[in-house]
Amino acid sequence: MEKALGALPVVAEYCRRLDLAGIVDRACPIREDVAILTHGQVIEALVANRLSSPTPLWRVSDWAREWAVDEAFGIEAAALNDDRIGRALDAIAPELDHIVGSVGAQAIAAFGVDVSRLHWDMTSISLYGAYCDTDPDHPAPRFGHPKDRRPDLKQIQTGLAVTADGAVPVFHRAYDGGAGEVSQVVGAMQECRKIAGRRRFLLVGDSKLVSYANLRDMIAAGVEFIAPASKTYVSAAELAGLDVESALQVDYVAARDENTPAAQRGRWRVVEGPITISGRRKRDPVLGLRRVFVHSSARAGAAATARAKKLARARDDLDRLGRGLGSRHYPDPDAVAARVAAIARERRVSAYLRTEVGTDPATGKPALSWHFDDHAVAAEAATDGWYALLTNLGADVPAADVLRRYKGQEAVERRYGAFKGPLAVAPMFLHNNRRITALITVICLALLVFCLVERAVRQAIAPATQLDQIQAGRAATPTGKLIFQALTGLRLIPATGGRPATIPQPTPLQARLLHLLDVDPTTPP
Repeated sequence: MEKALGALPVVAEYCRRLDLAGIVDRACPIREDVAILTHGQVIEALVANRLSSPTPLWRVSDWAREWAVDEAFGIEAAALNDDRIGRALDAIAPELDHIVGSVGAQAIAAFGVDVSRLHWDMTSISLYGAYCDTDPDHPAPRFGHPKDRRPDLKQIQTGLAVTADGAVPVFHRAYDGGAGEVSQVVGAMQECRKIAGRRRFLLVGDSKLVSYANLRDMIAAGVEFIAPASKTYVSAAELAGLDVESALQVDYVAARDENTPAAQRGRWRVVEGPITISGRRKRDPVLGLRRVFVHSSARAGAAATARAKKLARARDDLDRLGRGLGSRHYPDPDAVAARVAAIARERRVSAYLRTEVGTDPATGKPALSWHFDDHAVAAEAATDGWYALLTNLGADVPAADVLRRYKGQEAVERRYGAFKGPLAVAPMFLHNNRRITALITVICLALLVFCLVERAVRQAIAPATQLDQIQAGRAATPTGKLIFQALTGLRLIPATGGRPATIPQPTPLQARLLHLLDVDPTTPP
């Protein structure tokens, strides 16, 4: 009988290069005379499961039986029962900081990953279950503002720091479900500093990166940063007063526009000026930063289109309301005023909707007059496409380069897409928050392997950017998802009757990928 092999040899080889099992076993040793598997072997198997056929923990042994886990990792399926997996998760939970830091450092050393620029962001993972009794030593499930719009479920949050070089997640950490993103930045920055060692590095994040305390601590630690400024640090009036034509045009093409005619591509312009930020206390030092104003033509066009749509929808609602004045739904001015308020709120036109509600003396019916304030609309339109970046980069880095370095922030968002897509992070349920935290690390380690494989293939085909036959039989940029999908069809015929295990002839694409990744699937574990 054949077994599914897929990308298991690739995962096994990359786990070996990361010394994943060794790092886990040194952090969480186990008595060899009583253990069938070490904790490191179990974690490697869970990483492989996430990258081949994500399965609930109680079904991992079934997956291992159907897939060539024994042949690729030297692990018998029966040993991966849910009790053994639970004990491994319990064992690594207290050592996660050490494991994450060590694996991140090994990824940098073994694969030559450049950590001079790191992009930081956080996301949420929804959970089934009440989790009333939680382990205080690990992040607690809480209600919050979930990214998947499931406010009925508790959540745990996860932060990722990915490199500009290949978008490799070299650091991650789990946080309480209700933790504020702003307050996690300094701790993440300190851990990233440990991983980077003596190297100079730039931390790029979203607006949650910016608070006086965060900026002060990053400057004190010698960490350079770029983050978009919130309304606290840049007013609408400042944005409206900027002149697009006098701003410097940046030679930058977004990835989405690479195959778009030049005349239709988005354009960016920049202009900058200094800004000082003060703390709440008199003794707090004043921070002097650069503020780079950025104008995006694509963003301006999207804002204008969105405003036109909401104005049109609000106009339709108000016209419909006008036709219904005096009906059973709107019999008096109070009912009309309530509906006007609802329209303004739902269509988000409160800033420029002007209304007057009263009673028609001739008919006794409610009366409504309304219009959109042209000055208010024009004032908002003047800010379309503008936003500001705050940075402590020196003047030797031009404003255009500040923008280019910031634009890599989409890399971390793309990795969260893989985190919740190919790795199948749906709302999860485990017995306690200790195991939840450990499983999040397993998933992030799987994401690390996923990204290293993608980076390796892209580097191997450089300077080309596309690989033949990888997407529906045509050339495309090799993403981690496409690479693992292409390898899925690999099969293995187990050893029987003294005959060694054999792998049927791989397709040309599979053979090419294995060659590019320098992996020999016939090599025993």
